[in-house]
Amino acid sequence: MAGKREQHTPRRWPGSLMALAAVCLLLTLGGPRGAAADSPLDLPLREPGEPAGPAAQTEEPAPPEASPTSETALRWAGPVPESLPAEDSYFADAVFLGDSRTDGFRLYSGLGTGTYLCATGVTVESVFTKDFDTPLGRMPLLDALSQMDCGKIYVMLGVNELGWPGTDLFREKSERLILRLQADHPDAQIFIQSILPVSARQDAKGSYVNNQRVADYNAVWQDLAEELGTFYVAVGDVLTGEDGCLPADLNFDGVHLNPAGCAIWLDYLRTHTVSQLSLELDTEPSS
Repeated sequence: MAGKREQHTPRRWPGSLMALAAVCLLLTLGGPRGAAADSPLDLPLREPGEPAGPAAQTEEPAPPEASPTSETALRWAGPVPESLPAEDSYFADAVFLGDSRTDGFRLYSGLGTGTYLCATGVTVESVFTKDFDTPLGRMPLLDALSQMDCGKIYVMLGVNELGWPGTDLFREKSERLILRLQADHPDAQIFIQSILPVSARQDAKGSYVNNQRVADYNAVWQDLAEELGTFYVAVGDVLTGEDGCLPADLNFDGVHLNPAGCAIWLDYLRTHTVSQLSLELDTEPSS
């Protein structure tokens, strides 16, 4: 008859089959997991305080930020990219650590702010042990720097070390230097500046002060900057001519920059800063 529901007799499952089904259900919902599932390589990244384990894996991932908005987020592989130009006041809390090239920068760049810890013949080793004249008296440069308040540290070292055998010793001493700077000034921005090239005339002399050695040592600096979390500023790029050498009209003696060269150096530092890059990213319109 239309509209009348047909009655069915419920099917009864044997007790053994019901027990088997229950066991399967328990295994599906709460069975033990293998150790590999908890491997750190298999788990997604978690924010501090987020629960670990399987429950954390089921949460929806947080949407990525549109762009870095803090200096701690501005970490990248390779040299610091170009930024908005900074005023001289940006360098007021900066310390420039280096050799005679940095001393030339102090004399000829025209920058009127910042503190200089530099001397002729300084190396990544002698900054620890050899006494030099500093604003705090005669002492190792790193001892003086440890007593200074600073927000930025610019390092220009390596040309006096080009005669060292290979690159292993330079890497060892340079790593020790960066770690010391980070320990003494954990909140400061550390900028490793690439070693500047030498002139074609100097390069042709056949001495250890040549541009191939400069390139080898700069590769060490860049690797260390990335590994240890400091900033690498490729200032040497803007002071390299088409022949791969320091142009003759930018230096005194094939190694040390004249006022024109130092002005280019300063302009590069002004336009390759982390704070100004952060400002540029923050004000950039979203797509």
